[in-house]
Amino acid sequence: MTKRDIIYLVLNGQKPPYVPWSFSFTVEAAEKLRDYYGVESVEDIETPLENHILGLGSDIGFFEDLGNDIFQDYFGVKWDRRADKDIGIPAEVVLKEPTLTGYEFPNPTHPRFFADIEAKIEKYPDRFRLFRLGFSLYERAWTLRGMENLLMDFVMHPDFVHQLLGQIADYNIAQVRAACQYDIDAVYFGDDWGQQKGLIMGPKIWRQFIKPQLERMYNTVRKECGKYQFIHSCGQVDSLFDDLVTIGLNCFNPFQPEVMDVCSLLPKYRGRLTFHGGLSTQRTLPFGTVEDVRNETRRLLALGAEGSYILSPAHAVEGDVPLENMLAFIEETQNQPQYRILFPNK
Repeated sequence: MTKRDIIYLVLNGQKPPYVPWSFSFTVEAAEKLRDYYGVESVEDIETPLENHILGLGSDIGFFEDLGNDIFQDYFGVKWDRRADKDIGIPAEVVLKEPTLTGYEFPNPTHPRFFADIEAKIEKYPDRFRLFRLGFSLYERAWTLRGMENLLMDFVMHPDFVHQLLGQIADYNIAQVRAACQYDIDAVYFGDDWGQQKGLIMGPKIWRQFIKPQLERMYNTVRKECGKYQFIHSCGQVDSLFDDLVTIGLNCFNPFQPEVMDVCSLLPKYRGRLTFHGGLSTQRTLPFGTVEDVRNETRRLLALGAEGSYILSPAHAVEGDVPLENMLAFIEETQNQPQYRILFPNK
């Protein structure tokens, strides 16, 4: 049995021998672990982390360094990384008017999106292969148009929004079809719709504009390509779970305990929807004690023991989290007895 097999069990609603995991870290947090593990680069922490999911593709899009902490992504958006070293903040609006006239979408099948797939699979052949597209729909739209502009466009220029989201979905579908030529297991779309309380755009607009394009993308992944479908959306979006299950979602991330009742939602959807996340990155990890982190990790391991759960912090761990707290959840998770029996040499 491989780690890949364990994720398949979980996604198929079966009880795994132990709770699998997949952890991610921001640059600053990963540097702490790089120093602790004594590896050469932040990419090399993947080996001691013993993750079960192998991330493939370019999650957000390629960045060109323009100098002075300004980077430009593949869609032409400039990002200011002076405060946030991982992604940044959009520095200017690309679509200054509600029209696509004069704007050309980039090539969704550029070889750089797929260049590392075979090498990564060869290095970690036992892991579940997840091809990722970040900023995949609503987020891609607002980074191009500006968030305030797009929210007004939903009401004032609905035809433009349908056109914009449709072309973004077309881009994603083309990239998914190319990715599915490789030996991958699933496709992940990153697209934050939520805030601490409810949806940014509200459920009516979400269902009118976003859901139809999601269904097109999910159908490509599941019906056409025969792969599993993952989504990432921060915020309180559990009101959409039934919609998402209906259109084909298999796994939801990040499952934030600050905005969702993790203890009731996991049993409610077990067998229909798998959750990936659940460990508090807003409270416990940055501000809790080592024992707080261990206790919350143990609680989540017990909750996920029956299946439909992949343990992880609710988001990439930030640099303000003490190293001791990072090691606490890593060690608690890796020391599950059945994992050590199945993988004694890890």
